[in-house]
Amino acid sequence: MAKTSVKARQRKREKMVAQFAAKREELKKAGDWKALDNLPKNSSRVRLKNRCAMTGRPKGYVRYFGISRIALRDMALNGKIPGLKKASW
Repeated sequence: MAKTSVKARQRKREKMVAQFAAKREELKKAGDWKALDNLPKNSSRVRLKNRCAMTGRPKGYVRYFGISRIALRDMALNGKIPGLKKASW
């Protein structure tokens, strides 16, 4: 489980990216690199990290579900994800 502060920082970055997305796109098309440089650094999409929505774990992230492999396995074994079950052959 990730620290609460790390998860809060990620949420803050996500909000900031959404807030400045249109403005950043505008400035990029205009080629105004000085104004782009004056925007907050956390408003850039490259600052975001894929993290598990449940635990905040940064590694083993499964994009299709938006959670880590460990959380995915726990949910699948408990039957919380419809149509997904442990394979056995």
